[in-house]
Amino acid sequence: MKPVTVYSTNMCPFCEAAKALLSKRGVAYEEINFAREPDSRDRLIEKTGGLTFPQILIGETNIGGFQELRAADQSGKLAELLAA
Repeated sequence: MKPVTVYSTNMCPFCEAAKALLSKRGVAYEEINFAREPDSRDRLIEKTGGLTFPQILIGETNIGGFQELRAADQSGKLAELLAA
């Protein structure tokens, strides 16, 4: 399975929903929380080009935020993206 990285921040319902969906599917992820790691801003911009939360990367592919994650899950694309 490809590694999953979730860029998040505190008090973000979409961040919580994304992490819950991944957990429900049994997908391990690394969380980089902007509120706890303010220097992660540069990494977020470099990897995704944006500053909205959450930003979810599967391997090196930025799939976007929660809505894109949910759509990928519902269509079956999430499983394809996670496959090594």
